[in-house]
Amino acid sequence: MNTADMKSRHTGGSLRTGLPSTAFMLAATAYFLLPLWWLAVAASKSAGDLTTTPSLWFSDVHLAQNLQELWTRDDHIYVRWLLNSLLYAGGGAALGTLLAAMTGYALAKYDFPGRQAAFSVILASVLVPVTALTLPVFLMMSQLDLTDTYLAVLLPSLVSPFGVYLARIYSEASVPDELLEAARLDGAGEFRIFLTVSIRLIMPGLITIFLFQFAGIWNNFFLPLIMLSDQKLYPVTLGLNLWNSQVIHDPVLRTTVITGSAVSILPLVIAFLLLQRHWRSGLAAGSLKG
Repeated sequence: MNTADMKSRHTGGSLRTGLPSTAFMLAATAYFLLPLWWLAVAASKSAGDLTTTPSLWFSDVHLAQNLQELWTRDDHIYVRWLLNSLLYAGGGAALGTLLAAMTGYALAKYDFPGRQAAFSVILASVLVPVTALTLPVFLMMSQLDLTDTYLAVLLPSLVSPFGVYLARIYSEASVPDELLEAARLDGAGEFRIFLTVSIRLIMPGLITIFLFQFAGIWNNFFLPLIMLSDQKLYPVTLGLNLWNSQVIHDPVLRTTVITGSAVSILPLVIAFLLLQRHWRSGLAAGSLKG
């Protein structure tokens, strides 16, 4: 058999092997994108067109009217809910990432009694469902008289055991001990070393932690449901659920809920697109370092 025949057979085998994989990936992609497509189509329809036109294709576009109704309904309460979500998710993710970075860095670079035991507890807490902790957290907040406040949602969102785990992995692999010793010899304090040297080296990992935190807090529903009763403090997830419960009395509200759902995913999309380069490099590096 000559070289050309061997190459031809190899190419044919690769095609036969690759086609099922490609078809499966395309089917999986369509499966995950289909709800988003439906949401975009439904958000552009009027209340009547939702049930009388094909659900996966556009009819008369009423997106501007739907957005106008969304912004103005109940005295612009949706804007308040959106800002609340940005506060909870943005503030919680930023502060939570900083705390996770400091904790993971300390566990990776400092030797102290109980270090391994502390890390084992943190690692075990990753397996505990967040919903299982909601009731104890609610009782703690009640004792502190913090329920029905912004802090009731913000403070529990700062804790991220998985973020601590990732921060330790990145700190161990990305921050050389020799660099820390050199900084100490130059007279830099430990906190200054962390802020000016170490945090730059683990930045891709911190961006990954931030995005996970941001998405988790933004989509959080159960914690605000337990903690909040004042509608002005609701995040967008809880606010849309409130409107959805009123659809049976006001069918026109269904279009507003759908439009609000479509708008609510835009901050997540924007955050992932803006930080995509750092996020992808962080995940790739983490998979190698882990």
